[in-house]
Amino acid sequence: MRRDRSTKILATLGPASSTAEVIGGLFDAGADVFRLNFSHGDHAGHAERLKIIRAIEAERGRPIGVLADLQGPKIRVGRMTNGEVELKPGATYRFDRSEEPGTVTRAPLPHPEVFEALEAGMTLLVDDGRLRLKVLTAGAEDAVCEVETGGMLRDRKGVNVPDAMLTVGPMTAKDRSDLQFALDQGVDWVALSFVQRPEDIAEARRLIAGRASVLAKIEKPAALGR
Repeated sequence: MRRDRSTKILATLGPASSTAEVIGGLFDAGADVFRLNFSHGDHAGHAERLKIIRAIEAERGRPIGVLADLQGPKIRVGRMTNGEVELKPGATYRFDRSEEPGTVTRAPLPHPEVFEALEAGMTLLVDDGRLRLKVLTAGAEDAVCEVETGGMLRDRKGVNVPDAMLTVGPMTAKDRSDLQFALDQGVDWVALSFVQRPEDIAEARRLIAGRASVLAKIEKPAALGR
């Protein structure tokens, strides 16, 4: 089975696509690389999926790529009153470093590195971009924003600051543990999230030491100019 196309098809494996039958079917349908998402699942589950992939590889007689996608640092809001509050478009909303549960007017954001980088005019994306806010004023302890796209703000939802360069590296302690496990299992590629600067890739290459290739996920505009 030859596949000479330049564009490759990457398939993410999860709870509904972890059996030999499904993975084999995905490969036969054209998948070239299988992605193991280390934001979810555990090492035992990923090891079992990789074992199945390698068995299919041997059976079909064609190499199959396996990519370990590391989670990267997660910036999240804190707890909200009753688990969620509704943000209405046009409303003023504040994020701060207080540990008090969030309300309809403010929410805890326990990440000082975010407030260090925020400036007026920047955008905050919450819950994978479902909520969008524009920063009006920002300081070391809080940031006042205008809600541009409203909705429900729930406990522990992720926050992305696409316009800012944050003083955090792309790899957490969890990522380093996951990386070592993935390399020991023999993955072919490692995907690095939250890449902001060339040094981020250099650090990953040093840790990988030639045992796999590196894929940089360009998720922040700041990475384009570096």
